Amino acid sequence: MDNNVEQAPKNTPTAAVRTGTAAEVISGTRNAGTTPATNILANNANSTFWKNSGRRVPGRPSPKRELPQEVVSTGQRVAGIGMVSTFRDYQQSVSDAWDTGDDEFCIISSTEAAAAAAAAAAGAGGDATRISRQMSQTAALNVIETHSRSNQNQNHNTPRANDCEQTSSTLSTPEESREERRRSLPDSNENRSRLRNYPGRPQLQKISSNSQDGEYETKIEKFQLLLDSPQLDLVALKKLSWSGVPRKMRAVSWRLLSKYLPPSSERRMAVLESKRQGYQDLRHNYFKVDSQDETQQDTYRQIHIDVPRMNPQIPLFQQQLVQEMFERILFIWAIRHPASGYVQGINDLVTPFFIVFLQEALTPSTDLEKFDMSTLAEETRNVIEADSFWCLSKFLDCIQDNYIFAQLGIQEKVNQLKDLIQRIDVNLHRHLQTHGVDYLQFSFRWMNNLLTRELPLHCTIRLWDTYLAESDGFALFHLYVCAAFLLHWKEQLMQQNDFQGLMLLLQNLPTHNWSDRQINVLLAEAFRLKFTYADAPKHLETKS
Repeated sequence: MDNNVEQAPKNTPTAAVRTGTAAEVISGTRNAGTTPATNILANNANSTFWKNSGRRVPGRPSPKRELPQEVVSTGQRVAGIGMVSTFRDYQQSVSDAWDTGDDEFCIISSTEAAAAAAAAAAGAGGDATRISRQMSQTAALNVIETHSRSNQNQNHNTPRANDCEQTSSTLSTPEESREERRRSLPDSNENRSRLRNYPGRPQLQKISSNSQDGEYETKIEKFQLLLDSPQLDLVALKKLSWSGVPRKMRAVSWRLLSKYLPPSSERRMAVLESKRQGYQDLRHNYFKVDSQDETQQDTYRQIHIDVPRMNPQIPLFQQQLVQEMFERILFIWAIRHPASGYVQGINDLVTPFFIVFLQEALTPSTDLEKFDMSTLAEETRNVIEADSFWCLSKFLDCIQDNYIFAQLGIQEKVNQLKDLIQRIDVNLHRHLQTHGVDYLQFSFRWMNNLLTRELPLHCTIRLWDTYLAESDGFALFHLYVCAAFLLHWKEQLMQQNDFQGLMLLLQNLPTHNWSDRQINVLLAEAFRLKFTYADAPKHLETKS
């Protein structure tokens, strides 16, 4: 029993004390009226197991409730009355914050609830499984109303509340109630897939692109002319790459755009050989799993935990050979950058480079998702690993402050995103603020992982074509990409009228069907925003 709850009087039934929950005590208190405090717990047997809470926002603590006059006068404390005073009460009051599956069907799975129902049946001598008609009707109405709001654009024939009234009037058991409510929901694949996506989990990252290389065939000649020139015009390459790089030219172009390779064609092979051998020396000198350094052990342990979590649905990334390559890249990068060290999220930034250089070594018809890395020559694997490491190092140079202590760079960019949205679309900004959504809660991952968790992998690769081609670094441009990305979902966000709905949408945005076309539109909108606001700082100043 919690320390904050005083022991019940001796004449209180033991079963009621042991099985009564905070919600039942509240219900008993309200029904008691002027009943003395000693009888409040005893009345738990007559209360239903439905949670009678006055809170309006899911995932928030219950509001303060009024105490009976007798309790106030005697100074006694009763569990569950008033503001939540124990961790157990708080946990119960916010238990529905992220349960995307259970809270929609009101499934009663708690052993305490079952025990309370049994005690209520024993005390009242009635049917323990009988649900109050008023309670079941109210719950059904709430469920249907929530789903009809979220799906009104996708299914115009969503059952309305009046359909639910007729159904809920016949419910008598929790099992029947659950089945009827499930049948009342729109039966669509999109709805079912949405329920399976839990917040914070990356969606299926498809490697194969929906768009064909035919869109870039006209650019291959221009790329070939640039890359074959004795002295590469890097500015012209950036300009040409900004709108997308053909798959055939992507690996070489990324090495040049990252400044991993020099512009002079005569020196490229020599630099490549030197860099790749240099990485093998770094592996020999730094990657020591049995090191006695406690800091290095902690770093390796965290990397070893994070790497298997990347793209868990793709068999390629679950192979031991691939995971060992990622571990070496991340560990050596962390040792060479002690100001930041390894930070969760950097592991996702290796993936695009790894895929691009792997595609270069394979035929276009190869299925990358199921490719067996052990069939690839060790020398080729070493080349892919070395090139991924050096390009990652160059890529992270302009966002180094994102990963230092307290990640100050990300905090600054989140605040800039907030100011930018407030200037561009004040209605969306107010909608998020009204429902208690802080920008840090959803945009931190956008900044930390550079949208790799929000987009399919082939879309991330197309996005990085532009990032690498940005003349002044992509750090500033990424801010406007995030702003355009948020504004893209304005219509869906404005339809969500609670904190939980907004957060579930923002952390599980439906981009699984996106292709290069959507990325091109997103980049065009981001460029427009940057052109409008980046050179006009007065637009971002708060009005006095």
